[in-house]
Amino acid sequence: MTDTLSAAVVGGSGFTGGELLRLLDGHPEFEIAQATSREYEKKTLGSVHPNLRHLDTRFSDPTDLESVDVLFAATPHGVSMQHIDAFQDAADTVVDLSADFRLDSEEQYDEWYDGHSCPEYLEKSEYALPEINRENLPGADLIAAGGCNATATVLGLKPLFDAGILEGDEQVVVDVKVGSSEGGASAGKASSHAERSGVVRPYAPTGHRHEAEIEQFLGLSVSFTVHAVDMIRGASATCHVFPTGPVSKGDMWGAYRESYDDEPFMRMASGGGGVYRYPEPKAVAGTNFGEVGFEVDPSNKRLVVFSAIDNMMKGSAGQAVHAANVALGLEETAGLEFTGFHPVGAP
Repeated sequence: MTDTLSAAVVGGSGFTGGELLRLLDGHPEFEIAQATSREYEKKTLGSVHPNLRHLDTRFSDPTDLESVDVLFAATPHGVSMQHIDAFQDAADTVVDLSADFRLDSEEQYDEWYDGHSCPEYLEKSEYALPEINRENLPGADLIAAGGCNATATVLGLKPLFDAGILEGDEQVVVDVKVGSSEGGASAGKASSHAERSGVVRPYAPTGHRHEAEIEQFLGLSVSFTVHAVDMIRGASATCHVFPTGPVSKGDMWGAYRESYDDEPFMRMASGGGGVYRYPEPKAVAGTNFGEVGFEVDPSNKRLVVFSAIDNMMKGSAGQAVHAANVALGLEETAGLEFTGFHPVGAP
């Protein structure tokens, strides 16, 4: 494909919207045609996102959408379902980064959210994460990016299901630690620096909404807890798996290699030498990479699975651009080649 594709970002003033704009600015096939924000209408992108000061584009009102090839919606939950008709009128391909189209059924939204106003769209949407849904993305016109906590967890556990190590009736305990950017640019008091600094705070001990995605893609109910930690970027999942039979390290390596050897954005980090022996959010900050690793308890009664992503990249904006690349027949890695820095300060 040689023609440049026009792209719009609705909700471009938030953290994830800024990440989308950064990625699109460096993408060889996309041109930013529009970025919307009610609060910052007519302000430059750089007035909100200082890393984009070189761009002349200004925010426009979200009710005045331009016709584009791809529209990325980086809006809070509930907004996209209200405006999906307008989004699809404006663009051939819509990629939604909220929770509005991630789940398969109206019943799931009744249980985990506050219902759904246009459930007829749910069967039309495709989950964005290529590592688990690549075959259904080409030509998709409505794509739903996954939640960052669910993404980290599913990437860590799904190879074990694909290999038959897990079958769905085992006990699995998942502990996720996430950075403050997960709360968004308009997050409340709990995400202020004074309140967040130095904490390891359980904020969703039970009943986190991302459990619905994990159950949907793994067919498994997990004991799931999320902690807010003193970190800006990153989501790190530690999964304690209690298999019904013995599992060797060779079995585990085989499962992950079978799933991820050919994946351009998945890396293994599992007990080698050096400081970074296991998946670490700091090592993937700013990138679309996901890292996975594991250890087998010597008692052979427990597997410990680790996974790490940048919540705003692999868990959101990077995943969305990756999915759009696949949907549109572009090079999968286009615009996502950044491999991170080392050493680097706290993400």
